[in-house]
Amino acid sequence: MFTAEDFKNGQVLLIDKPLEWTSFQVVNKLRWAIRITFNIKKIKVGHAGTLDPLATGLLVICTGKMTKQINTFQGQEKEYTGTIKLGSTTPSYDLETEINQTYSTEHITESFIHETTKKFIGEIEQYPPIFSAVKKEGKRLYEFARAGEEVEIKSRQIKIKAFEITKIDGLNLTFRVVCSKGTYIRSLAHDFGKALNSGAHLTELRRTRIGNFKIEDAISPEKFIKNLPPRL
Repeated sequence: MFTAEDFKNGQVLLIDKPLEWTSFQVVNKLRWAIRITFNIKKIKVGHAGTLDPLATGLLVICTGKMTKQINTFQGQEKEYTGTIKLGSTTPSYDLETEINQTYSTEHITESFIHETTKKFIGEIEQYPPIFSAVKKEGKRLYEFARAGEEVEIKSRQIKIKAFEITKIDGLNLTFRVVCSKGTYIRSLAHDFGKALNSGAHLTELRRTRIGNFKIEDAISPEKFIKNLPPRL
């Protein structure tokens, strides 16, 4: 059973982020629960790597003195699973926005799909989505996007250690990716569609690992709160 001192001295909490929650909502929910339970006025709580609202999976949450380790955790290798849909694109590269263009997929074969994944293994240049929290000129890119403003986006070098298609169901491709910090899986889906001479967007995403932390060891925010002792 955790105590107030445990959280102040620092804990690493593995949380399975629910669909449509923001990462900040998870942090705020846990911070509030810890403060109310132990009658603490102030405690540091932060996460080591944002997940989009439409993604689920592993959030590493740090409390107290362990928040100093957030940058270390953020820099570790990450693993994701999810689904890419072929034949259409969206401005956000996922389901946050509506489909804006459709493409032919008749030329795409299973062997072409598997061969194309090899082009993305190793160190590659990737452009973040315009609908992202990357900062430019003091503003988030999504602020420019939502205002309909065009902005130049710089590419960044990332590393893809593994990219495999684990299931093909019509136009829906189930995948597994192991990658470096700073990788946008939405951009990977978009670029993969281009490499197939078609279009693609991300329809499902789940983070399964950060470094040695695994989703199997994570719990929901509700279960974490339920496991806290009765209020003081």
